[in-house]
Amino acid sequence: MMLNRNAEALFWVGRYMERAENHARLIDVHYHIQHEGDFDHEEHKWARLVDAFGARGDYTQQFEAFTQKDVLSFITLDRGYGNSLFCCISQGRSNLRTLREKLPSELWDVLNGFYLWLGDKKVDDIIAESPHLFFKQVKEKTATFYGIQQSVMLRENEWNFIEMGRCLERAENTARILQSVLSAIREDQAPAYPYLLAVLKSVSGYQAFRKFYADGVSVEHIMEFLIVNDFFPRSIHFTFSQLEKHLAGIEALRELRTPRERAIRQVSKVTAELACLEREDMALPKVQPLLDQVTRSCQSLGQVMASAFFRIGEASA
Repeated sequence: MMLNRNAEALFWVGRYMERAENHARLIDVHYHIQHEGDFDHEEHKWARLVDAFGARGDYTQQFEAFTQKDVLSFITLDRGYGNSLFCCISQGRSNLRTLREKLPSELWDVLNGFYLWLGDKKVDDIIAESPHLFFKQVKEKTATFYGIQQSVMLRENEWNFIEMGRCLERAENTARILQSVLSAIREDQAPAYPYLLAVLKSVSGYQAFRKFYADGVSVEHIMEFLIVNDFFPRSIHFTFSQLEKHLAGIEALRELRTPRERAIRQVSKVTAELACLEREDMALPKVQPLLDQVTRSCQSLGQVMASAFFRIGEASA
């Protein structure tokens, strides 16, 4: 069994890489659901994006107003806000650096290059060149990291800990993207379908969705696809089922087997509850409490896994 601090570092490499990608997707959703004329004139829509990150307090310590430039600078490139895209990549890189001798060198090369590329960016350049293009490049760089990880890593504990972090982060962020868009629908008093269609496109799920539902498109169908689909890699149910598999794949010392089994049972319970949902549970009035419960379950699981495998507590999120 690897040292606890190594297991924790691997877990957070997975979380931070997934978090960076999901930040890019969440911001991209915001652009998809806006009209071009909104960008510089509707401050509350930029405030809403900051609120989706739960960062209004941190933001208002630095900025007086919510503008495109300031919001993008804060959530993308800010060195002081620990949950910015840059800080996620920086913290993932710091965790990976402590494990360079234990992991394929290609992982370090890709993540270090990503860090250097992002460190050179300026918010004015991102806006001028196209935010959509920039966040597309972020998603491509995280995909390169995952592709190398999938291709060259041994399927041992190191692999499972990275994947556990990635799966937990993905489940929580899919829920948060949907929560953010539901909030936008309520505030704008707008039809839900265009907003949820933007979510599908932002998570690269539109074509896969059409394969399942063809022309039978509805709000309930989209929610069903993103929450309980068994085959789409970003659905919450699929992600929890993968998390359960990676937890079971951990080879633990005898004294860690009982807490590991407790974590597996908690994940299995959430997976089973999601599998029992019906299409009528995907209607807008019912789905918000469901997403809130998913978010709470993810936070609880993070604590359970920390006590099961790391003991010294979770790294700072």
